[in-house]
Amino acid sequence: MSYNVRVPSLQDLEQMARKLRRHVITMIAKSASGHPGGSLSAADIVTALYFRVLQHRPAEPRWPDRDRFILSKGHAAPVLYAALAESGYFPVEELGTLRQLDSRLQGHPDANLTPGVEMPSGSLGQGLSFGVGVALAGRLDHRNYHVYVLLGDGECDEGQVWEAAMAAAHYRLDSLTAIVDHNGQQLDGCCSDIMNVEPLADKWRSFGWEASETDGHSIEQLINSLEQASQVKGKPSVIIARTIKGKGVSFMERNLSFHGKAPTAEEAARALKELE
Repeated sequence: MSYNVRVPSLQDLEQMARKLRRHVITMIAKSASGHPGGSLSAADIVTALYFRVLQHRPAEPRWPDRDRFILSKGHAAPVLYAALAESGYFPVEELGTLRQLDSRLQGHPDANLTPGVEMPSGSLGQGLSFGVGVALAGRLDHRNYHVYVLLGDGECDEGQVWEAAMAAAHYRLDSLTAIVDHNGQQLDGCCSDIMNVEPLADKWRSFGWEASETDGHSIEQLINSLEQASQVKGKPSVIIARTIKGKGVSFMERNLSFHGKAPTAEEAARALKELE
């Protein structure tokens, strides 16, 4: 985390995760559009990455040796924007422009608009392929950066994910770590009903990956898992982070209706009260 000399404590990180969740609610409520459920489930993962694990320089977004974070589940853009703003890539006040015309913060990330975004994402299944390419480029350029790709578990229905998984193992891309936000739900139902991906960790292992499972809402466990993954040699690694969709807001937790529905002003006030 090269932009900040002081290493944040676990308590600092937990407070930051709550702050990111508050930003998510405020942004989506103001725009009356967005995806709160999957943004809230990924908040602890994103916090662990941006405020402890990633080597990055907000004042120099294209620093050649930066670690790369790729948000493959692009509908969770609000939590990424919140982390980028709190890291210093752009003013926190700009979060209030989410999904507005001419805003740099569109409904899905746009690498041409938003400082710190590595890949425009939205169509699911593409981020891991992009990550494979970025990791291969780093090898060819003799760079030591690490590549992290955040996927949704519903996204793992996509065949392209597994084509990329095969390629990553074939090329022994140990600079690549995938993280699956395994909240058990997707747009219109439970993953187990729509396309059961279990046993998910064993599937990744069968493709040649080093796989581990962790509590996706324990920042301490996430940091340990991410640090261990970065030390794996000779093959890519994946972390199955077990999470709760809508985490942190009682009436959104495991509530499918908040996959892509903005809270009303009253609901947003309730949510922010819970996140104090």
